Amino acid sequence: MPATPKKKLEAEISEALIKFQRELIGRGPQEARTYIVGDMVITRFKGVLTVEEKHLVGNDNGRKLVKRMRQLLREMYSKQFEEIVEGLTSCRVLSSHSDISTKTGERIEVFIMDGDLEKGLCVKQG
Repeated sequence: MPATPKKKLEAEISEALIKFQRELIGRGPQEARTYIVGDMVITRFKGVLTVEEKHLVGNDNGRKLVKRMRQLLREMYSKQFEEIVEGLTSCRVLSSHSDISTKTGERIEVFIMDGDLEKGLCVKQG
């Protein structure tokens, strides 16, 4: 059964974000899955912690350090993350949000778009 355009776009977003993270950090997540829900693009990454980070999260100071470092990296490269999503969806990202769980080694990215992607109602970029 062929993939729907929505499923194809979700897979393309996952692949592009994994590729970018491999270039940025030197390794990507073990798995990624993107969901388009109305005006949101949500990507869940599994297995994101490096070997070093796995050691650090064993204590409270290490957990805080890993969260802060990942938060800082995401802030530094938020424009590039947003450009990837905009390029694939042809829609503008209004805001984006990210968080990492040091307990499960998962990270989530949420992009709020300028319209409903499921209905194809976003404003096309110039």
